[in-house]
Amino acid sequence: MILIVLKAKIKPEKRDEWLAGVSKYTADVRSEPGNVSFDYYENGESPNEFAIVEVFADGDAGSAHVATEHATNFFAWMPAMITERPKINYQALDGEAWSEMAEVTPE
Repeated sequence: MILIVLKAKIKPEKRDEWLAGVSKYTADVRSEPGNVSFDYYENGESPNEFAIVEVFADGDAGSAHVATEHATNFFAWMPAMITERPKINYQALDGEAWSEMAEVTPE
């Protein structure tokens, strides 16, 4: 299992374009056979800072993702959207990427 978290700061004047582009990219990535999950979130305290959380079945699925046309296009498009180089956290995990949180149970 591969877990990737990407943080990107978006130019305020590019916000609408970013939201449209990342929404389309999300749908494209979610359609990949090796994708387990793909979500993006905006930082509640820092407008226009986004986190992308990606999970792929394994390293081969991650490599296949990077080689897709939609990933290549997104990576080429993204520099015009950002204010600084994105930060990335890449983790290769044994087993599942997600487990239930032990500290909280629904009532």
